[in-house]
Amino acid sequence: MALTTTLEEKTVSRMIEIYCRGRHGTKTGLCPDCQALLAYSKERLYKCPFGERKPVCGKCTVHCYAPQKRTAIKQVMRYAGPRMLYKSPLLTLRYLYRKAFKSGNNSF
Repeated sequence: MALTTTLEEKTVSRMIEIYCRGRHGTKTGLCPDCQALLAYSKERLYKCPFGERKPVCGKCTVHCYAPQKRTAIKQVMRYAGPRMLYKSPLLTLRYLYRKAFKSGNNSF
């Protein structure tokens, strides 16, 4: 597994964990819905046609998530995104770096 995919997987896993704890009140692990979303997200990540050269999902030209799952992951990202700054600052900085400099657009 390459570095980009590993970081992307860690980031989405952490975001879903933050969302599940905050919205669903889980203390450890994930609720069944969030566990299913995480499994789906990982599946999509590893099937990405761009491989290790993939942009961040928000800047991608290919929408590989089914509409219902896309809505769910957007809710997760809206909730967990701002909280990532203080819960996982290193992952957040890596994501912002990739978004700004590795996704074909040099602006936030």
